[in-house]
Amino acid sequence: MSSFDHSIARLAVWNLAGNDKYPGGAGTGIVADSRRAWHQVLGLALLDADFVTLVEVFPESHIQWLADKLAEKGLQYAVTMLPQPDSHLNIGFLHKPGVKVDNPRFIQGSAGTYQGGRQALAVDVRIGARLKAVVIGVHLKSGRKGGDQQKRDSQCEVIGDWITTLQNTPGYKQHMVALMGDFNMIPGRDVSNFHFLGGDDVMDFVSSWDLQDRYSHILQSGRANLLDGFAVSRNYSTRYIQGSLRLFPMHWTLKMGRAKFRDTVSDHLPFVASFKVF
Repeated sequence: MSSFDHSIARLAVWNLAGNDKYPGGAGTGIVADSRRAWHQVLGLALLDADFVTLVEVFPESHIQWLADKLAEKGLQYAVTMLPQPDSHLNIGFLHKPGVKVDNPRFIQGSAGTYQGGRQALAVDVRIGARLKAVVIGVHLKSGRKGGDQQKRDSQCEVIGDWITTLQNTPGYKQHMVALMGDFNMIPGRDVSNFHFLGGDDVMDFVSSWDLQDRYSHILQSGRANLLDGFAVSRNYSTRYIQGSLRLFPMHWTLKMGRAKFRDTVSDHLPFVASFKVF
């Protein structure tokens, strides 16, 4: 296995907006070699993160297609993904050489009461000699209605309890936990969701603090919300470089306005954070 010869590792998360099965969509997801797909390749190349959590991977083959095209640009990524058992929308990971990713597993029951929902996907990550983490990718129930928030509560409670148990499990007691994905939760509004997802006061939702004046989700009306989230465990999170979490302005890097980006790339912008390896 290749060594990781940098002093920091950059971890990112991005929703690819692969869901087109709603009324009016073709139901094919992101088509290989399409303009949208190639924009995503270029955007990921510009992001250049060491580990990327991707949400709404559809079809399943799209993540490997991205890795293959990134390799043509000189960026080598391995793929780790398990197909969701009850949803066409998948969560997957891209990781560079030197980033060891093992033991992918679903958090059982984490779809909650949302029939056809996505289960959270966890992996063990090792970078260098000192960064040991469990990374959890999530894609929670969307929607602003009361019933939607209750469904997210049911998902968040399972995930939060799993994190609390993990941090009391031999072999994982000194691992950092990183939780990232499309939370579909708005800081300050979906209070019960954050309460349950944080476990027994285990998680620090750094996106709610470091990105207070930012947005990640682009609406058709032009309004936007911070629906995506990034959290690290309060214990053994000293690898996280305080204040490093940033919204990556991929629309600017691709020389687009946010409306064009929404239409031709994704309706979400990525996050990226830095972690010490030394």
